[in-house]
Amino acid sequence: MDRLGMARLNDTEGSRFDAPLDVLWKYLQDPTAHGGAHQNSRNRAMKPLTDTSFIVSWEQNMNGNWVKVANKITVFPPLGMAAEMIEGPMVGSKMFTVYTPHGHQTEVSVFGEMQASGVPPAQLEALVRMAWEMAFNEDSAGIHEFAKKSK
Repeated sequence: MDRLGMARLNDTEGSRFDAPLDVLWKYLQDPTAHGGAHQNSRNRAMKPLTDTSFIVSWEQNMNGNWVKVANKITVFPPLGMAAEMIEGPMVGSKMFTVYTPHGHQTEVSVFGEMQASGVPPAQLEALVRMAWEMAFNEDSAGIHEFAKKSK
């Protein structure tokens, strides 16, 4: 059996999207704009569960290999969203993203208990932080384009 790496992380260093909270939520609810911003994914699908939760699945390019991933997402507008990884290499991981309005910007804070089979905790933390930064950068660009088109 693979060794299970686990890391409890938070990223509250004041990362901000250059968009107000209402624009951010519209972007997050637009599968074309939001999904299209993430370049290392393909074959995205969403299955509604309730008015506030759904399962989103996709294939993620990880080191040149396409891996099936699925997350159960529950949204709590305008506060944030919870995500539980239910398929893929990080199954069992959980995270919560909190959005705080700051005028024309929105601060994003992420808290998570992440795990991955076969990955030591020190490596896992570095990998997760790198993935969070990449997702933030892709979403920042996606939100910028979405906001321009929404005007």
